[in-house]
Amino acid sequence: MALLEQVPTASTRARVAAPPDERAARRTLREQIARLEGDLGAAVLAAYPAALPVPASAPVGGPRLLDLGALERVRDDLADRLAAARGDLARQAAAQSEARLLVERMLLEPARYKWVRVSREDLGLPGCGHWHVRPRLGLVGMLMGWWQVKISSGCPLAEGPGATRDPQHSPRPSP
Repeated sequence: MALLEQVPTASTRARVAAPPDERAARRTLREQIARLEGDLGAAVLAAYPAALPVPASAPVGGPRLLDLGALERVRDDLADRLAAARGDLARQAAAQSEARLLVERMLLEPARYKWVRVSREDLGLPGCGHWHVRPRLGLVGMLMGWWQVKISSGCPLAEGPGATRDPQHSPRPSP
């Protein structure tokens, strides 16, 4: 009972009434999260310029105010995702470098790389096409050891049973 009847002094009121100042910590964490999100977006765009397979974060039930622990978890999750994206980018760059080296070797010595095919996608180039080591003159060239690198001209024409055609350029029946 004696504790309840005590009148709080100015020093105890200051300790109890003043919550810890989290604004600076929140601001710092939000800045780190924003920087990591930007870096993650740039890394994903560099790795996959044509398609954007962005790994989604956990769904959120609506607006909320995150405490410091939740902000730190979000920051750590973004840092992990950024590290994974940078690792993917490094592996992709290494594979493209190996493919470029293979094309150079194929052009220098086609007989050593019989039937090898390297696509533009393997090299990180847009569009269709590939480099393919084939025998010159078909079966005769294969028996004689005459190999060459054939470079395709691009995407195949979309023809066949499932192909759609432009109605303006389709042949019209004559009257």
